[in-house]
Amino acid sequence: MPVSGLRTEFLFLADGTGDRVKRRAIGAYLGLAVGDALGATVEFLTPSEIRAAYRQHRDMAGGGWLKLRRGQITDDTEMALALGRSILAAGRVDANGAAEAFSAWMRRKPIDIGNTVRRGIAAYRRTGNPESQPSEFDAGNGACMRCLPVALATIGSDIAQVDAANQAQAHVTHNNPTSDAGTLCVLRMVQTAMLGGDRAALTGIADELARADPVFDYARKRSENPSGFIVDTLRTVFQSLFATDSFESALIDCVNRGGDADTTGAITGMIAGALYGPTAIPTRWVRHLERDVRLECIEQAQGLLRLAPLCAAEQR
Repeated sequence: MPVSGLRTEFLFLADGTGDRVKRRAIGAYLGLAVGDALGATVEFLTPSEIRAAYRQHRDMAGGGWLKLRRGQITDDTEMALALGRSILAAGRVDANGAAEAFSAWMRRKPIDIGNTVRRGIAAYRRTGNPESQPSEFDAGNGACMRCLPVALATIGSDIAQVDAANQAQAHVTHNNPTSDAGTLCVLRMVQTAMLGGDRAALTGIADELARADPVFDYARKRSENPSGFIVDTLRTVFQSLFATDSFESALIDCVNRGGDADTTGAITGMIAGALYGPTAIPTRWVRHLERDVRLECIEQAQGLLRLAPLCAAEQR
């Protein structure tokens, strides 16, 4: 069901739609950060290596190949927060603002940065053009991992507007139709969950993507050790979301598949956080996030929603 249709269905519910959407937005942002930090410990490990080291990875531990502190986030959450700041500053999703925010983030020498992201930001610095050249090789998950601020700032918009806003930020580094399609699907899932959609509604959106492009078919064999390719990432995310019935079980299932686990964890976390709400996120995970990160996630969630057409309509 298109996001615009869901807006009409849920806007006038009697249980305080605005408060519920705000809670789910906070859940999505904290879920992103928690999934990132939890998954980063086992990034690039295989499932068998994870079992040998942890039996089952289920607690914030830090470490990993990046030698992180317990609860430390990586580029997934850092780029989302950078994008969120640019949207709040401009009052809308703006390609130049996003490119400047990403460039400033890279200047601070982040602990991790993907090759496609680095290349796209470097090209922007050389040319001043915030849109990278189209490339069949740029179908990575880097635009999807940071897309949450777009979902919050555009909730209540029609799907074409959400798509255009997403491409404005995504094409700074990832100008690829497969990446665009997968990221738009995630945006729709987050918005649908925030508006009260259940797992069946989210499954319908994922199935729609798989029908449009069968490469995303997630009903094949179990996805393990996923790469940074957006298709591998989303197969893992979909399988973990739809095979479980809680935030905690979805995240544990996801990160124990290894591979690009910080990003699969971050994307699973943002969708599951919107679906189940912030109270479903285990306290033992949230409390290990750095305080400044935790507070900015909450503040951005609320600030971005104030820009959204859905919330503007409720305030009139």
